[in-house]
Amino acid sequence: MRILIVDDDRTLSDLLAFTMRRAGFEPCLAFDAAGAMAAFKTTEVDLILLDVNMPGEPGLRDGFDICRKIRETSDVPIILLTVRDEEDDVVRGLDIGADDYVLKPFSPRQLVARVKSVLRRAGAGEASREAPYIYEDFSFNPAMRECTRAGQAPVPLTRLESRLLEVLMLNQGQILTAEILISHVWGTDGGSTEMLRQLVHRLRTKIEPTPEQPELIQTLPGVGYGFAA
Repeated sequence: MRILIVDDDRTLSDLLAFTMRRAGFEPCLAFDAAGAMAAFKTTEVDLILLDVNMPGEPGLRDGFDICRKIRETSDVPIILLTVRDEEDDVVRGLDIGADDYVLKPFSPRQLVARVKSVLRRAGAGEASREAPYIYEDFSFNPAMRECTRAGQAPVPLTRLESRLLEVLMLNQGQILTAEILISHVWGTDGGSTEMLRQLVHRLRTKIEPTPEQPELIQTLPGVGYGFAA
């Protein structure tokens, strides 16, 4: 499997490449926005490790913009690498379709585990069932990753939003703990309660008529979430 590593720190890039190579992956490197887009267009990759604080150019100011641009045409798994832990950055990363968010500094072992987890989840997503989930006038198609209310246009979901909604609807009427949901969405080596909270918020803004008064995704404080529980 080929991993595209995008980071302007060449020393770190070489270390990441060495780490990925030892883990059995084939790394390729880019050091700026132009190089990242060129590599993405000319090389078939299975996952992208993308630094958020990239030197930019007009239209591609940082790693967030690169991620957004790639998402216009591709569903390739993307893991954002950053030293920033602000809530707004987590929200932004989830909003543009990133699959995971890893804070620097990190151990090589941790990063390899996150990469393998995201790849496993991406593979599982491809095998998602074709039959839609239906609840009253709400329908969710996991194969297309979109949901619909009667008389309204379909709403597209990101991979993480779709994965979260599928496990919630599969267990309709039950409250699932945060730990179970994090494990299902990100794997045992990824995600956090804050990332889950933000993902639930993003999903509610897309599927709830009134997100501030949710009818579909219920919260049990201190425990977790459930669909129409």
